[in-house]
Amino acid sequence: MELIKAEKKGQALIAEMDSFLSDEKAFHIWWLGQSGYLLQWKGKRVLIDPYLSDSLTKKYEATDKPHTRMSELAVEPGLLKNISIVSSSHNHTDHLDAETLIPIIKNNPGIQFIIPEANRGFIAERVKCELSFPIGLSDGQSVMVDDFTFHGIPAKHNEIDRDDNGHCKYMGYVISFAGFHIYHSGDTLWFDAMVDLLLPFNLDLALLPINGNKLGRKVAGNLDCREAAVLAKAIHAKQVIPCHYDMFSFNTADVNDFIAEAEKINQPYTVLLGGGRFDSDK
Repeated sequence: MELIKAEKKGQALIAEMDSFLSDEKAFHIWWLGQSGYLLQWKGKRVLIDPYLSDSLTKKYEATDKPHTRMSELAVEPGLLKNISIVSSSHNHTDHLDAETLIPIIKNNPGIQFIIPEANRGFIAERVKCELSFPIGLSDGQSVMVDDFTFHGIPAKHNEIDRDDNGHCKYMGYVISFAGFHIYHSGDTLWFDAMVDLLLPFNLDLALLPINGNKLGRKVAGNLDCREAAVLAKAIHAKQVIPCHYDMFSFNTADVNDFIAEAEKINQPYTVLLGGGRFDSDK
């Protein structure tokens, strides 16, 4: 199968990111595939849920659940430098990939790693870091790192699962900085309190999955195209970018269905290719 081409990749993508380092007004965000993004503001970089390897394709190659890659790799993890913060929303490998995170942590001295507190032990073992290294959050908690405040939002994948201390195992984050507010949902279905939790943030941007929840896939599911558009509208997101599609052929969605749903309800949206960029209003 011919891979979907990235809009920009490799050194060309890094050069574009570098060209905006001196921008003092707008933020910029690049889709790196699946649910991974790089957020850049005033020369500072935040890496969100990166999956930049073929580890799952290799792992499941000889199983009844092959993870056949659909899109080009946007960037090798070793090329990503000057990262202030990296985050993981939960323990599934497309959101917590050792082949991605170990070189990123190694190559970015001083990087901070934001995780669900419930997953601390598992994460330390997977990425071979000290148990005390990550910064753990649960829902209702916030932490400020290098001018970015991460607010913990629960995620339902397929349940709102908690450890023995009541900490969420699946998380989303609202990232606040300079009056901007971006919601990255992680992997989630819709749950009753979701809209009430998110409305107070007056979100500039929501990053939402659209691949849906189909039992035949034998994996936990997400919002589908209609739900993602309707949720963005319900939480008054000024823009929504769909994600979690066009990575694995068994677990994807047609982004044109999302476009149709968003246009039906007049929800502003932006669709990116891998390595594609969104710019905020200055």
